[in-house]
Amino acid sequence: MSVARVTEIIASSNTSFEDAVEQGVKRACETLKNVEGAWVQDQKAIVQDGKIAEYRVNLKVTFILQ
Repeated sequence: MSVARVTEIIASSNTSFEDAVEQGVKRACETLKNVEGAWVQDQKAIVQDGKIAEYRVNLKVTFILQ
């Protein structure tokens, strides 16, 4: 039997929501061991001068405890 933990992170990108998710998962995998999945809880676009300046995602990352 395994035990999992969920941690919440916020990641951003100047390119897209998809890139923000990829960057968040990449960074989580550098810090956490045994990452099993990520769930996008929320998305937010930062607007400046009528254009999207930044894409942000709130991720819940699941990892297995050793």
